[in-house]
Amino acid sequence: MSQKVRLIIKGLSYSQTQSGAYALVLGEENGNRKLPVIIGGFEAQSIAIALEKDVEPPRPLTHDLFVNFANKFAIELKEVVIHKLEEGVFFSMMIMENEGHEVVLDARTSDAVALAIRFGCPIYTYSNILEKAGVVLDEKTDTESPTSTPKTKSKVSSKDKLKKLQQEMDEAVKNEDYEKAARIRDEIDKLSS
Repeated sequence: MSQKVRLIIKGLSYSQTQSGAYALVLGEENGNRKLPVIIGGFEAQSIAIALEKDVEPPRPLTHDLFVNFANKFAIELKEVVIHKLEEGVFFSMMIMENEGHEVVLDARTSDAVALAIRFGCPIYTYSNILEKAGVVLDEKTDTESPTSTPKTKSKVSSKDKLKKLQQEMDEAVKNEDYEKAARIRDEIDKLSS
């Protein structure tokens, strides 16, 4: 069997290749390869909300409900492993523990990651999957455009824009429009970096 490699979440963005889908980018902890995973809109929203610690939906999302259920019955998610890649589809398993017994459940990668964030457990894959599907992405972002204003001026306007965006995101969450909240969160992240 191939060596296990720990992954961390590097980003979440709208998919350029598939309409209505998102790309979850997982990166190896001690390396530069990334594993892009195409996921659905609901799962992207759930992951985005879990990553954004300040956002609390008015009612529990499905993944939150699963965590509440697991906590009630002393079930702990120990780790998530992306263990197979077949015809472009990643397969994952969740290693759970209940009363000292290990239980392995099959899961979609998007659901497994959404739960891993909530449980605070590690995400792994195998080196052979990274060799097959891993890519090296250019992480450089264009933070300054040629028409940008002087730094002192842009800081003030950025601060105001961040405040406005935060209010809009809070309103979107309140209205349970999580897709809009995720887009606004991405804008906040761009402005904050």
